[in-house]
Amino acid sequence: MSNEFQGEINRYFEDSKPWWPSAKRPPEGAPNVVYIVLDDTGYSHLGCYGSDISTPNIDQLANDGLRYTNFHTTAICSPTRACLLTGRNHHSVGMGFLADINNGFPNARGRISKETALLSEILQEEGYNTMAVGKWHLLPSGERSVAGPFEHWPLSRGFERYYGFLGGETNQFNPDLVVGNEYIDQPKTAEEGYHLTEDLTDKAIKYVREQKSAAPDKPFFLYLAYGATHAPHHAPKEFIDKYAGKYDQGWDVAREQWFARQKELGIIPDNTVLPARNPGVKAWNSLNPTEKRLFTRMQEVFAGFLDHTDYHIGRLLNALREIEQYDNTIIVLVSDNGASPEGQQVGTWNEYKNFNGEAEQAEQEIQHIDKLGTPDAYNHYPTGWAQVGNTPLKWYKTFVHAGGVKDPFIISYPDKIKDAGGIRTQYHHAIDVVPTILELSGISEPSVVKGTEQKSIEGISLAYSFEHQSEPSHRTTQYYEMLGNRAIYHEGWKAVTYHIPGSSFDADKWELYHVDKDFSENNDLAESEPEKLKELIELWWVEAEQYGVLPIDGRGLFGKFNKSEVPQTVTYKYYPNPDGFHHHVTFNSKLSHSIEADFIRSSIDEEGALIANGGRFGGWALFVQNNRLVYHSNFLGEHHYSVVSSEELPVGSVNVRFKFEEEEKRAKLFINHKLVGESVISRIAPLGGPGVFSIGKSALTPVTEDYESPFTFTGELKEIRVTIPQFVRDLDAETAIELAID
Repeated sequence: MSNEFQGEINRYFEDSKPWWPSAKRPPEGAPNVVYIVLDDTGYSHLGCYGSDISTPNIDQLANDGLRYTNFHTTAICSPTRACLLTGRNHHSVGMGFLADINNGFPNARGRISKETALLSEILQEEGYNTMAVGKWHLLPSGERSVAGPFEHWPLSRGFERYYGFLGGETNQFNPDLVVGNEYIDQPKTAEEGYHLTEDLTDKAIKYVREQKSAAPDKPFFLYLAYGATHAPHHAPKEFIDKYAGKYDQGWDVAREQWFARQKELGIIPDNTVLPARNPGVKAWNSLNPTEKRLFTRMQEVFAGFLDHTDYHIGRLLNALREIEQYDNTIIVLVSDNGASPEGQQVGTWNEYKNFNGEAEQAEQEIQHIDKLGTPDAYNHYPTGWAQVGNTPLKWYKTFVHAGGVKDPFIISYPDKIKDAGGIRTQYHHAIDVVPTILELSGISEPSVVKGTEQKSIEGISLAYSFEHQSEPSHRTTQYYEMLGNRAIYHEGWKAVTYHIPGSSFDADKWELYHVDKDFSENNDLAESEPEKLKELIELWWVEAEQYGVLPIDGRGLFGKFNKSEVPQTVTYKYYPNPDGFHHHVTFNSKLSHSIEADFIRSSIDEEGALIANGGRFGGWALFVQNNRLVYHSNFLGEHHYSVVSSEELPVGSVNVRFKFEEEEKRAKLFINHKLVGESVISRIAPLGGPGVFSIGKSALTPVTEDYESPFTFTGELKEIRVTIPQFVRDLDAETAIELAID
């Protein structure tokens, strides 16, 4: 209805006719909608999909609804979330890869086009209340600063409330939190019992209870995207210890056990074959005792992490039951891609070692075994366990083989779904969720949202399958492309290829599977069915053109980064607040640069961090402590370098400067333009470590254990100036840091 005034205005109120626009109301009986999005959780990780990890609350959700065994995603984070929220293919909406990448073409802008509205925007216009909690990762890293731009933050994309983190990953014990459009500190410390999963669940419950109290007749849409089970794998000790000794038999036996359980549950067909181990995964019996001990503990930690997540999902589900909003709520639970291989063959206590090319062997990693799962680690398990999490499928996240794109999908809606606990085998994709929600809510697909004409929704509702277990799938075709890896599903067949970054696409070897009869993609028919393979490859090109996949970008992760040429010397100025602030700006500290600070101290006791980047697992900080100026460089949590001024700092107005010379790897400290300290810093990680860029404090975790975060500067910090010569502001490094935490 138009909001244009429809009354009558004359000179006086008595002669005029008032008019009030009618508030938009959703259709009668429209359900609430809850998305629960897990991260890097593989096909078989949930108990109701075959694992021996305790997930009773998710299992109960499945018993109240339906499990889908043939549901698919895009193989990686941001694109899948774009599909789940828009009902369109990820290239169609501008999210061809991670939100951190803008490749200069419409298919990969790192943000979702306004022509492809989010479900939140559609439902908000239909009278729903909308709230998002948790991981966002749907805007470029360059738009996550304290100055925005905020155009693609949650509050600008149809959500009325937001609490969570904007990037692809965060520390579960010390997260980088945002409420609305503002960065905030976590409500309590890890030492006080903080964990992100609990915090996000608390907020979700709070938002729902408040909404139902204030507007009981309005339905709500809650988008709850946990950081779990993406690395770092963090959980309270009591959850991890439940699994002590559970995986001593190793990943080969565990995989076989989960495979057998899947057949018992009916999650996979009886004729499914368990493929051989993925290349690079060693036979468990070939490992030495150190490897077995380390790898076993890494899986125990992951299991505790998922168990802990399930516990808090149970709290949310119980909260809905308590306020009688469970039966009339569509609850979707899904993972964004398959289990992750980012831990590589050995796993790691600090995944940023792997991102910086510093992966080590078990003999080095086991020195940190007691830290795994705690605030003192940033750990990830090895590919052997990731493969178990994808049982019975091949490969992992980023691959468009089934291990990357076939994921658990549960939908519960007791008011509508009568075959509670049922299993559905129809072929569906993440783009099919939005049209399902719209159909069940009685809402038509809009042609205009917020004044912008819309592209058509590309998904197909799966609601038909609720009452028709054996009805053939309404989706008969689906393309895939990720990092140059390509696949096409069509009428029970699948062609798929893995692309080696930087190589010719013409050299890619295509595989062919009759997936209606070969669930695990084990029997490659490319040689025996060349005409079928040719047909599917040609169909892939047709689909690629239709959905904006072209041009294919097969340069790989680091090949997608573009350096930004800047003037010969650039100085960035920062003006701190009394409590300090942080945002997402960084540079490659391995190259020459300088940092200068002006401040006033009224006492020699005033101290704290002037500027810092990263934290416990890699980074650097310039700070005042014990009346000395200190620069500390932390190489991935394992090697530390400090430069301490030989002279004490004066009281009053002070100018200090840090200078790093790349060629000699020499660091120098100056107080009031006088050289007061120098040293060699021999090892610097180009991508640094996880954390944030902080002014006036050292946020989240300390760069050195010589202080405790946030170590806010207690003097009066006037200005910070960071000077970086030409090409030092390296977008390769900046983007790779964000990419590493997808």
